Amino acid sequence: MAKPALKIPTTEFSRHFGDYLARVRFGGETIVVLKNNLAVAELRALPGDACTLGTLLELLNRRPADPDFAADIEQVNQSDRPLENPWA
Repeated sequence: MAKPALKIPTTEFSRHFGDYLARVRFGGETIVVLKNNLAVAELRALPGDACTLGTLLELLNRRPADPDFAADIEQVNQSDRPLENPWA
């Protein structure tokens, strides 16, 4: 079941606009803006390419493993040298 919309007076909404945008974008909330106790606008996230952590993990698990990955990491480790002290 969807959360009920949060009802906010215009003054409060304008003072904390960024916070409410974040709540809509990242919290999935719907906000109804009130002027003189009457609803004048509704703010909600647009459907889009949002990706949850679960979706990301599912996509990563579908990819085939890179057989050369371990060799690439080993090559990077072998080429890694400590920096020389410029004051020595």
